[in-house]
Amino acid sequence: MEKRTSIPANALIWFGAGVSLAEILTGTFFAPLGFRDGGTAIIAGHVIGCFLLFLAGLIGARTRRSAMETVKMAFGARGGLLFAVLNVMQLVGWTSIMIYDGALAANSVMDAGHWLWCLVIGALIIVWIRIGILQIERVNAVAMTGLFLLTVLLCSVIIGGSGTAEGSAAGEAMSFAMALELSIAMPLSWLPLISDYTRAAEKPAAAAAVSALVYGLVSCWMYFIGMGAAIFTGENDIAQIMLHAGLGAAGLGVVILSTVTTTYLDAYSAGVSSESIVRGASGRTVGIGVTVFGALAACLYPMDDITGFLYIIGSVFVPMIAVQIASCFLLREDASGRSVHTVNLGVWFVGFLCYRCLMTLDTPVGSTLPTMAATLVLALLAHRVLGKGEEE
Repeated sequence: MEKRTSIPANALIWFGAGVSLAEILTGTFFAPLGFRDGGTAIIAGHVIGCFLLFLAGLIGARTRRSAMETVKMAFGARGGLLFAVLNVMQLVGWTSIMIYDGALAANSVMDAGHWLWCLVIGALIIVWIRIGILQIERVNAVAMTGLFLLTVLLCSVIIGGSGTAEGSAAGEAMSFAMALELSIAMPLSWLPLISDYTRAAEKPAAAAAVSALVYGLVSCWMYFIGMGAAIFTGENDIAQIMLHAGLGAAGLGVVILSTVTTTYLDAYSAGVSSESIVRGASGRTVGIGVTVFGALAACLYPMDDITGFLYIIGSVFVPMIAVQIASCFLLREDASGRSVHTVNLGVWFVGFLCYRCLMTLDTPVGSTLPTMAATLVLALLAHRVLGKGEEE
């Protein structure tokens, strides 16, 4: 009998995904909006992003297919390869960025050399991959308990610092719409991954819901920590905040554990996605290779600003999930037996262009919601007008 992951195991996986330096650092960008408007953007963005994350996870959970295999249901066997390649590219990027940020922050707490911390973090991620998704539950339980206690301590330090700072908001000003997009973009980055974990769940629908809920709550928490640090202390370098607060080893623990538990998911899913591209590929071996590449890239190249990277992710995966929602939940179609679903692929491309155009307009509601609405409507219209012709 095939072993399945429990609800607590899925919750722990996504707790680890949410506890991330990248999310804390992204939260610092919200400081110029102030706590009320910044907090509203964080919560609203995560509600939208995590609802889409839930739907993506539900598709994989119900069909017992990996994330990229579910994409083939909407775009065809060869059409889905485009998104598998794009997903591997973004996962390699995330692996490099996360190792870079983790090593930079760890080196600020304990100066041992940025390159050394890159190698240490990379080695720990490989250990996580070697343990495997079905055997990692106990290890994750210990790691997540420690992370929870350390992040609570970090949060209390930041709030305690509000009495000694003037409360100046660090960073450049941004509109509410841009902040909303940055909040939505982080859950969106996990869309092409979540089914890699919900497909192995004992209770599919519950696992998808718990995964999205836990990730959403923890991710919001990380964003608020980052925003609070920038507003209350006037400092946007989270490592320096931990260092000045005297957290030392505890701060180092937050940095390393959060980096490993989050980046493990990126590297592991890069391996799973590679199995959809190259038949016979070993997901675990590819995941280890991605980790090694990411560690070396983090040693050699600066990766300080990820906002542009997040917007690219949004422009690719917002219209993708919109087409998937229309195809799976509204049209009830499965194109995985077809080579390329050209209609859906064309709709996705129009949605991609729509997102990029809306970014230049800075609409009050951002780019995600209008793009989702337009792509869904276009997918339904295209199916009605062109769908029968393509099937023939």
